Amino acid sequence: MATTSEDVWRLLAELTAAQKETDKQLKEVSQQQKETELLLKEVSQQQKENAQQQKETDKQLKELGKQIGGLGAKFGSFTEGLALPSMETILRQQFGMEVISPSVRVSKEGQHLEIDVLAYTNGDLNTAYIVEVKSHARQEDITQLKSILQRFRRFFPEHKDKKLYGILAAVDLSPELREKILQEGLYVARIHDQVFELDIPDNFQPQTY
Repeated sequence: MATTSEDVWRLLAELTAAQKETDKQLKEVSQQQKETELLLKEVSQQQKENAQQQKETDKQLKELGKQIGGLGAKFGSFTEGLALPSMETILRQQFGMEVISPSVRVSKEGQHLEIDVLAYTNGDLNTAYIVEVKSHARQEDITQLKSILQRFRRFFPEHKDKKLYGILAAVDLSPELREKILQEGLYVARIHDQVFELDIPDNFQPQTY
């Protein structure tokens, strides 16, 4: 079948239209590609900013941790300072102690022992007391105090013949934990009208270490 000039023009028109459609699609693809690249750049920039923000946040958290740690240390020192005068009165008047030393730190053969308050007397009484002061008493504080009592004579052989007792003094103490402390034969001292007072039952029998 012979191809007429009309057929040729029609084919050319179809080809031209197809070419235009192809060009249009290529332009759209190119535009989409540009938008994708732009979006990826924005995402990359956002990731960099997020990473920078995370670093800044980590830095702030570290600084906050240091501040909180420092505050805790200051509060602990404050509590010990608050406890010392009233504990000294208790140790002298109720227990007859002659020597009272706060913040005792001793090292021996690579081992260390820290005691908030150490009190003792020689002579007929020949007794020593170890006082641990806590702002908020916890179960592990009982274990800590008992460990100090058990290790005491290794660090202080000059007191090896003395009767040894423990006192846990706390600003905040739950009734349940108070009972546990007493069951271990340890004295309990608590804040009352801004001073520490012994909080023990009349029939309390302290444990000698």
